[in-house]
This record gives sequence, structure tokens and C-alpha cells, in this order.
Amino acid sequence: MKKYVVSTEKSGDLHVYVQGDLSQQGKRAVFLTVHDLGCNHTSFHDFVNHPCMCEIKERSVFIHIDVPGHEDNAPNLTTPFPTLQVLGEDLVTVLDFLHVKYVIGLGEGAGANVLARFGLAYPQRALGLILINCTGSAASVMDTFKSKFVNWKGESSVSQSAEEYLIFHKFGHQLVNDSNPDKEKVMQEFQSRLRGTINNKNLKLYVNAFLGRKDLPLKTCKTDVLLITGLLSSYAHVVEKLHRDMDKTKATLLKIERAGDVLLQAPYKVAQSILLFCKGQGLLTSLTLPGVDRQRAFSGGSFDGEGGPRRLSRGMSMEEYDKPNIRRLSITISNDGVSNKHN
Repeated sequence: MKKYVVSTEKSGDLHVYVQGDLSQQGKRAVFLTVHDLGCNHTSFHDFVNHPCMCEIKERSVFIHIDVPGHEDNAPNLTTPFPTLQVLGEDLVTVLDFLHVKYVIGLGEGAGANVLARFGLAYPQRALGLILINCTGSAASVMDTFKSKFVNWKGESSVSQSAEEYLIFHKFGHQLVNDSNPDKEKVMQEFQSRLRGTINNKNLKLYVNAFLGRKDLPLKTCKTDVLLITGLLSSYAHVVEKLHRDMDKTKATLLKIERAGDVLLQAPYKVAQSILLFCKGQGLLTSLTLPGVDRQRAFSGGSFDGEGGPRRLSRGMSMEEYDKPNIRRLSITISNDGVSNKHN
């Protein structure tokens, strides 16, 4: 990965990590990722490096953002932490710095909220938004009440109460589900990162920004949105409510059974849904994954600038076929994994 430090107007310096060749962005899908609480860019970097993402990674570029003060072993921030709204609006500075025209947003938790605000502020720069466990409303009284019992002691360590809060935020109800044999390993890795490379003082600032968030007016969103949640997630019901309130011609909801942290527990299902969503935006149209019909991908799934179908011909390479085009479709994914596309 190439690393950049981008100075923004209101959010300070953002550490940016580019995975892939930006010089080929005209032939690639370009994703912009923002991480959740208790994580940094490595959570999405690890997901992209999962074997199920291999073919998507080869045809894409991923721009990973660390929110302020969340790079590994970061020093304490000396400037105020931005609101989620300000941070979302400042992401356009990163795209301008890297000379990127438009992206598909891919965010989790608090990071999904940030990317949603970016998409609302700059719909012309967002081809679509893939939001994992995104909350649409301001923090509830209960959320605030619970947070007051989180004891953040010192600047270099995470207290047990703070750790428990973050673990429930990320993993949800799977903590009481013993069906996952890797649960202890996953939990230990998360706890190790919290206790090691993540700056605890800066993490607290991100948590406070998340708890101080304002309502997210996604009803007015002009961009296609894929909402993903795990049924064991602590935010599953919030995501379902967000979907109910949105324009169904723009929003799709994917609920994954037996998962709280879908990136870790159901990476294949997330990868498949990402590919289907991208095909709906005219991206990665020549790629297939098991369960995604190759013929359907090639016949009428993509449109040229005049609205006519683009078909793979002998004179068109796979890379040329994968070039982005700005024709929006929505994808409906039923619980059994069957996808339907609608103009």
C-alpha cells in the first residue's frame, strides 16, 4: 500500500492508504473505506486481502481512511476531533488530492455514518454507498446513559468497561452465541489491538463524536445504497428502521444470519453482495463469483452512455468492459440470496 497524509480544512491531517494502482482508475472500481470504532484502516485492508475478495481486488483500487489520530501508534491529537458530519464532508479533499473523480463508499459502523454524510454532501462523487451496520438516527437516551458508565482511565490503556462497550458495539449479540469456534480468537485479536496500537485517548474522541451524531437524512439520498447488517449485530434493528424510512428505489437491505461482525464472520456473503451492487452501477461487470450468473452479468446488466446495453464483444477486452459508467440500477437481494435488478 502507498501511504499519504492529506491535510483537510476542518478535520486536520488524515492518513490515507491506497491499495491498488490509482493510475489505472479509469479501468477499475475505486472504493473509499472508513473504519468503525476501535479499529483503523487495517480492518478493511484485511477484508480486502481475504481470498473471497481476490478477483474484486485485482480489478479495483481501495482508498482506506484512518479517522484523525487512529493510525497505528498515533500520538495524542492536539486539535479538536471533528464531528461525523465535518469528517464526511472533508473526505472530498482526499479524492481531490488523489485526483479521483468518483468512488463507491464502503464503511462500517461509525465509518458508515461518515461515508453516508459524504454521499449526501457530494452525490456527484459517489457512485454508490455500501454501509455496514449504519445508524440513521442520533444517539438514543439509552446509548448516552450507557456511555456514562464507560470509564476511560488514562491515555494509554482501555478500561474494562470501555472495552466491553466497544466489543458489544462491534460484535453484538454473538457474544452469547457459542456456535462460532473462532469467537475467542477474534475477540482476543480485537482486544489486543485496543490495548496495543490504537491510541486510547483518540479512540475516546471518536466514540464521543459517534455518540454526539445528528440524524442522518438518507431519505433525500440521490445515491444507490446497500445496507448490510448481521442479525446478531447490536444495530440490526436500527439498520432495519433506516431501510424502512428510505426510498426503496435507492436502498437495498441485506441481512446476514448468524453474524454480528459480518466482515469477519461472513466475508464471502459480503463480497458477493459488493459484486452484485457494483454490477448494478456498471462496475466489475465481467467478474463472477460462485452464485452470480455469468450470463446475467453479460446480458443487459450494464448500459452505455446512451442507455443501450453494453455487450462483451471480440473487440472489447475484460478491462475495457469493466470501465465505470454512470447508469444507476438498484439491486434487491432477498433473504435466500437471489438478486433482482430494477431500472
